[in-house]
Amino acid sequence: MSAPAPSTSTSTATRIVIAGAGPAAQALVAQLDRARFAGTITVLSNRDDTPEELLELALLPQVSVRFGQPASHIDAANRTVATADGMEFGYDQLVIATGSAPVANPVDGAAQCLSYSTIDDAQRIADGVQEVARELGRRPVGILVGTGAAAGQAEAVLRAKGVRPIRTSARPAAVVPAVVSGVVSGVLSAGSGTPLAASAVVFEDGSSMTGDLVVLAEERVSRDGLAASAGLRTAAGGGIAISRDFRTSVPGIWAIGDAAAFDGVRLGLLVAAASAAGACATELLTAASAAPVLQVAA
Repeated sequence: MSAPAPSTSTSTATRIVIAGAGPAAQALVAQLDRARFAGTITVLSNRDDTPEELLELALLPQVSVRFGQPASHIDAANRTVATADGMEFGYDQLVIATGSAPVANPVDGAAQCLSYSTIDDAQRIADGVQEVARELGRRPVGILVGTGAAAGQAEAVLRAKGVRPIRTSARPAAVVPAVVSGVVSGVLSAGSGTPLAASAVVFEDGSSMTGDLVVLAEERVSRDGLAASAGLRTAAGGGIAISRDFRTSVPGIWAIGDAAAFDGVRLGLLVAAASAAGACATELLTAASAAPVLQVAA
């Protein structure tokens, strides 16, 4: 009678699936790549566009970006994610980074002014103030629209740059293009191509407020619709509840960016996307190294 074939131990490649393709998701992929993550990364994009940064990440050998295939359902027991078009992906670790969405429809002309929704917007606003001040030759007058934590943070950024903002909680009907030296301006860009051509707001009753720049810091809600399918705990005000290490209430599932909430606050208002991604990447790598070893018959 022959002896049984010996068995050898080998670890399977860890599969990380990221639901979402915004700044937090992009930063996480970049961090994992820098750390030379040896497994596979699948990004399920819930975005309608294909930003250059995401296209660059899609070229990485271990990364697969599924454009236009947002995650729609999580089977936590079997560790699979289904997309809206019926595709199914298995995972060892799942990261939800679906971001947030504005509560109300965009204000007419909002694309022509600055906005503040996460802490990452602070530098962009600071750069915008500096550019407008250089154009005008003086400290600009800022109009700040919004209430809540985001508006409070935006006000702090403006004041730190020497701007005393005129703040209003009333939602305008439209923002109005700026006029610089008698010409409608559309050239100020705050560094990243974001136009700063708005200098006034008009309300429904016809009244208006005029300044040199407009910052919208309106209420947003976390895109946490995946939570229910996986049985994840959510915060009372919205957002997937996470611990300090970005773990959710279900093993193997993590959340970063504005989809997550820590202590009841949207994570984007607490931690920059890159910082959260770096810390989460470290946790994911630790989890991957601690994964059970698969026994394979020789």
